[in-house]
Parts: sequence; structure tokens; C-alpha cells
Amino acid sequence: MPDKKIFILLPDGIGLRNFAFSDFYKIGLEKNFDIQYWNNTPFDLTTLGFDEIKIKKAKLNPLTDSYKNARKHIELNLSIKAEKDLVYDTYRFPFTYKKLKPALKNIYSKFLISTHSSLKGLEKVREKIKSFESNTSYFNECLETLQNEKPDFVFCTNQRPVLAIAPILAAKKLNIPTATFIFSWDNLPKATMVTETDFYFVWSEHMKKELLHYYPYVKENQVFITGTPQFENHFDSNLRVSKEQFYKDHQLDLNKKYICYSGDDITTCPDDPQYLSDVAEAVRKLNGKGYSLGILLRRCPVDFSARYDEVLKKNRDIITPVAPAWKKVGEGWNTILPTKADMVLQTNTIQHTEMVINLGSSMVFDYAAYKKPCAFINYDLNAKIDKSWSVSKIYKYIHFRSMPNKNAVIWLDSANTIADKIEFGLQHPKHSIEDAQLWFEKINRHPPQDSSKRIWDRIMSILSEK
Repeated sequence: MPDKKIFILLPDGIGLRNFAFSDFYKIGLEKNFDIQYWNNTPFDLTTLGFDEIKIKKAKLNPLTDSYKNARKHIELNLSIKAEKDLVYDTYRFPFTYKKLKPALKNIYSKFLISTHSSLKGLEKVREKIKSFESNTSYFNECLETLQNEKPDFVFCTNQRPVLAIAPILAAKKLNIPTATFIFSWDNLPKATMVTETDFYFVWSEHMKKELLHYYPYVKENQVFITGTPQFENHFDSNLRVSKEQFYKDHQLDLNKKYICYSGDDITTCPDDPQYLSDVAEAVRKLNGKGYSLGILLRRCPVDFSARYDEVLKKNRDIITPVAPAWKKVGEGWNTILPTKADMVLQTNTIQHTEMVINLGSSMVFDYAAYKKPCAFINYDLNAKIDKSWSVSKIYKYIHFRSMPNKNAVIWLDSANTIADKIEFGLQHPKHSIEDAQLWFEKINRHPPQDSSKRIWDRIMSILSEK
């Protein structure tokens, strides 16, 4: 199918890693697609040799944010009612009233939630969002771009951003088929979908069932299971460097084996520094028994805080920070962008560490790709930074219910058992790997290295049928 023009819509930087820094573009070219990135990020894709059209001055209707926030809360209300499960309450962000403009938006959102928390009310809110966004100058600019460029397909890299709505609506008006990719394994129960497209690309059969469950207006023939390009880099031997080179680049000690501590953002895990300190004490204890271990700290890419400084200073003989190679181009968290260099860094971090410790992140799957174990922190501190926060809240999230067996990870249930659990993980790495691999296969279609190819094959099949 030569020369079919495909617009890859990047409404924000979230999709860069999957669809710009992977082999996704190269595979599309090999299949004779004419690929153009419709780029709403600050990143200049021409530096990678890609064709791009920059989206300029993208601006929402003033009421869209209020309706989008209301939509999320209404969907969560309906999930609580249908499932009789209060866990959906934990997906809400508190409304803020510190500044006038956000306060007014939030007051209106709360009014909409109180008056539209029904299936019919939700439908009205959805339709209002479409109506608002199809009557903006941004929509008209999108329409003009599509009329000039005449793409055969518009593929949105992320279902969450409101700035994706107008481009998708413009494509629909011109009868250009559209699709969106569900970005993360935990997104659907959280009520994060704002784009409504002709087709949906998901990671797995499990995610397909979630999509059809939470969004009943989506029909089964609209959903394609492709996997995610997120894990493809782990199977690309060209990205790997030798242990000697990696250790040299990051001032690591060749006489040590390293455990990766993967940090979360401050909201997800406010107590990360103390947990890291507990792990450092456990490693110190193991080294006293004759081990030669160190910790490589890979902090959350959007965490530029100084919160680890004290722990790092105290444990400089144990912990080496290796910061993610993300680029900060603004003040907000959504202006911190991934880079291709970080994909290489993450690949080699996993390749040259023995296991990973974190609080319930998808790094369990990254390490499963290397057949290496993951340990989940599973205890609260006595002196918590945020008294209302608890690990139990984290592990009650819906996406953890997909775990086929509790043995998929090593559970760190208290600070004084960490040393024994690390030692067990090092001596018996296969103990949890089989179950972790089963979980990985449930969450993401295998083989994971073929996800980009499957996405292009599905786009090709859609266009063939059209």
C-alpha cells in the first residue's frame, strides 16, 4: 500500500518515546507509508529526520476544561455505582480554589458533576465537549491543515490530552479515519480517556476488555490488540553497551553488583527517600556478610526535587544516582520530555543491574523482559510525610488486580526484612520471574518487540477495508 499518508498526532510529549524514539517510524517507512508528525510538542522532530507539521497556538474553548474534569468524575461515580467499589474515589484529584480562574472552573465542574452523574448526563457532557471544541479557531486551523495535507489516516499517540480533541474532530468532519493509542496499563479504570476515535489500539486482551467495559459506546470491532512500543527497546541489541562502558560512564564500581532503586513522583510516593534509605541500610548489612553491592538510583523523570539529597550524602558509598535523560523545556511536569538517549540509558540500566526495587511501577515488566526480578515496597513508615498516604492505597488500584500470582514480585513487607528479601532475590532470581512473565504476557501482547509492526499492520488493514 504505497504512499498512504499517515498523520501521527502528538498532542503532548508523552507519545515521543513510543512513536518517535522507537523503530515505529522506520517500520512505517519500510511498509511504504508517507509519515508526517502532527506535532504539538516543543521537540523538533526534524532533528531526527522526520517530516513534521507544528501545531501552533492550540487553544481550548474556555469551558472545555470544566467539562473534561466533570466527565472524569462522572465516569468514576458511575464506576462506583456499577462496581460497588470505592477504589475509584482514589483516582480523583482534589479541586483547588487558591486562584480565581481555576476556582471558577472547578466550581462549574462540581455543578456539572452534581447534575449530570448518570449515563444520560455523561452523554450530554461528552457531546458538549465536542460542540465546544468544534467551534474554536484551533479546530478551524486543524481543518485547514487536513484539507491542505489530505492524510489518509490520523493516529493519536495518547488518549488523555484535551488538545487532541479538536484535531480528531476535524479529521472526522472530513471523513478521515482516526485512531488513538491507550498510553498506559493503568489508564482505563482511571477515567482518563477524552478522545473519541474510529479505532482504538490497546496493549492486550485484558486492556480490550477494560476498554469495552468502561466505555460501552466503543464496539468490539473498533478495538485492535497490538501491544505497546514501550518495551521494544529491551529487545534491540544495538542499544546495549558493555558493562565496562556503562560502569565507566556512570562512575560505578566494577567490583560491585548493583540493584536499581526506581523512584516514583512525589505524589505517588512521598516517602521514597526514606524507603531508599532503608534499602541502603539493607545493602550495608549484606555487604557486611561478604556481598559487594551498590544501589543505582533512577529517580522519576519528572522529579527534579532535592528530596534525595540527604540520603545520597549519607550513603555516597552505597548509592549512585543515574538521572534519567529527560529534557526540561518548561515549568510544568508536562513540559519535561523524554529523549532517545534515555531509552538507551534505561535499557542499559536494566541490563547491568541485578534487580529493581520500587513502589508498584510498570518497571516490573521492563525487568521481566530481561528475566530479572522486581521487589515491591509494601509497608508504611511510622513517620510518614503525608499522614493520609499509604502503600495499601497504591496496591488497591484496579491495575494491580491483573497480577495472576502474588509471586510475580518479591514483597518488601518491612524495613528489617529487606536484606533477606534482596539476598533471596539474588540467590533465587528465577523464583518470581516465571510469574512476572505471565503477568507481562497478560498486560502486553507478545512478542513485545513486534508491537510497532502490529500497529502498522492494523493501520494497513483499516485502509485496505476503507
